[in-house]
Amino acid sequence: MRLSCLQENLNRGLTVIGRAVATRTTLPITHNVLMSTDNGRLKLSATNLELAISTWVGGVIEVEGSLTVPARLLTEFVSSLGSESIDLDSENNAKVLEIKCGRFEATISGTDSEEFPPIPSVDQGIRVQVDSQTLKTGINQTVVAAATEESRPVLTGIKLEVNEDQFTLAAADGFRLAVYKGNVERAVDEPISVIIPARTLTEISRFIGDQQELIDVVVSPSGAQALFRLTNVEVVTQLIHGNFPTFAEILEDAMKDTKTTVDVELDKFLSATRSASIFARDSSGIVRMKLSPGEGDNSGQITISSRAEELGENIGEIDGLVTGEESQIAFNSKYLLDVLSAIKTDNVSLTTSGPSRAGVFKATDSDHYMHLVMPMFVQW
Repeated sequence: MRLSCLQENLNRGLTVIGRAVATRTTLPITHNVLMSTDNGRLKLSATNLELAISTWVGGVIEVEGSLTVPARLLTEFVSSLGSESIDLDSENNAKVLEIKCGRFEATISGTDSEEFPPIPSVDQGIRVQVDSQTLKTGINQTVVAAATEESRPVLTGIKLEVNEDQFTLAAADGFRLAVYKGNVERAVDEPISVIIPARTLTEISRFIGDQQELIDVVVSPSGAQALFRLTNVEVVTQLIHGNFPTFAEILEDAMKDTKTTVDVELDKFLSATRSASIFARDSSGIVRMKLSPGEGDNSGQITISSRAEELGENIGEIDGLVTGEESQIAFNSKYLLDVLSAIKTDNVSLTTSGPSRAGVFKATDSDHYMHLVMPMFVQW
């Protein structure tokens, strides 16, 4: 293999695939990056056996070939170089990569590419196309509700369902549930229902960036892997198997017998919650809310408070449209901040059926995103 490319392009590519390089593994070669020539470009691939990422770097290919070398060493060396052309050569020794950039040279010992774990091919299967920014929004608004502990592996994933021309993303951790609905480019012939690791979707959201092109999503016929094809990046992930909570029924139940509905400016709500969360840190993260309907020309008031025993307390009041009964409810401050930070509209709606029932948050003017948060039981 012999080729040349720009340092900044190679550095960017190594940063992308670095997200899939194994950190703890019993298979040392998964610490490596696979470098291979592919249709006039340099292809970089890495895998930790659960997630595989490939990206392509433009360059001038003189001799075709492939090699695998330690990813961390190569990445750190390339990032230390200046913005010049880099020459990569393994022709003299198939297991040694020679690097030249300006007046700098290095050799890195590698391994035969045949020993690198094969990356699953997911070209065949159920295929769907999604607007990149719509998918990014859906991921960012649901991933906050996914579990981070491995005690229930199924909850560390995000459920993807596709029916006809609509897709749904859902995440839950036992204390909250986030559901996002959007449209796909073309209706699918058969429905899709899979659980994708939340970590994978977080990386995909990061890779999307400002991309405007459609994203291809392909689920393998076996239902074991899924492929996400972005501009210049491909991500193959293992899927999670298990019984995901019946989120549609949970949301429907939470919306039954609604007693109080609040419509308030998001910025004011978020600001008052941030203030309350400072005091809540020393009181199990409890933020109390009193929802008071208005009288006459007064539309209503939301009182947001928290207290830290022996330290002090915080009380904030904001105006909002409160309809229904006067109500009280308490939430975990982190969960409350997460949902309010995820909603990207001017006004937010909160619906509750009482202090012991979940609160449902959503944008006032849209049902695309709904976020359920379980209450905390407190002494009022």
